[in-house]
Amino acid sequence: MIMQKMKKVEIITEGSNLEMLKRLLDKIDIQGYTIFHNLEGMGSHGFHEGHLLFNEEDALVMLMSVVEPQKAEDIALGLEPFLQKHSGAIFLTDTIRAKAKKN
Repeated sequence: MIMQKMKKVEIITEGSNLEMLKRLLDKIDIQGYTIFHNLEGMGSHGFHEGHLLFNEEDALVMLMSVVEPQKAEDIALGLEPFLQKHSGAIFLTDTIRAKAKKN
């Protein structure tokens, strides 16, 4: 196995911001991410209910990616102006990507 130190980036925001997040990640050449829709939970803005009928833009989403440490910093800096004006959170966690060696 090949082990590589990486950063896991988790961004939680309202669904209406999802397209903007995807454009930001495309701009800084992020190769892959996973999107979780209709999150439910308690935060500093109160309780958010998932599975809102007919309105996915008001429900919370989480976009998760695993990137090189410098890319994680680029994402956080790129989101700073957005997070100053909108509700949301970004979490950066140290992680290790394990990749099988190719024969």
